[in-house]
Amino acid sequence: MDHDRRNKQPRMLTKAERDRLEEFIESIQYSSRYSDDVFEYRHVQLPKEMVKEIPKDYFDPLKGTLKLLWEEEWRGLGITQ
Repeated sequence: MDHDRRNKQPRMLTKAERDRLEEFIESIQYSSRYSDDVFEYRHVQLPKEMVKEIPKDYFDPLKGTLKLLWEEEWRGLGITQ
């Protein structure tokens, strides 16, 4: 795992940030689960409007994509597994 692609420690959302994302949580789409010998996976698709509300420090400035998020961060966005 490339640890340079994540925040050094979890950056939790403020209440105001969380409140802005709340309306999108029901629109998050999940793939079916699949696994290898070690882990279970699923793809997560966030609504475009939700992505616009995610704080900028959750994004990789060089790629413009979300960083690898700590579990506390993606759970804070409303993603469940």
